[in-house]
Amino acid sequence: MTGRQEATGLQEVTGRHLEQAILNLLERRGPTATICPSDAARAVYQGDDDGWRDLMEPTRRAARRLVATGEVEVTRGGRAVDPAGARGPVRIRRARRPTTRADGASA
Repeated sequence: MTGRQEATGLQEVTGRHLEQAILNLLERRGPTATICPSDAARAVYQGDDDGWRDLMEPTRRAARRLVATGEVEVTRGGRAVDPAGARGPVRIRRARRPTTRADGASA
């Protein structure tokens, strides 16, 4: 295996770990709660120093993948935003599903 293949494999594993960390952190919170991307980066990082900061961009990429699958939303100021264009501090929350009436129709 080449160094590039190893790096790609590590990125994929880290990406999956970050996605799972995001989902696990949201699961442990209330249904409308949000998390900071740094919460997931810290949860995955194994060290005692601030090396979790190196995981911030991979965490944002993981959040974008989860947005694409409809599992989460990235918010800024409490409003869902396009994660590709979001700048500055953002939060992550479970995707809001449209409410349905008792007869199954969307409200």
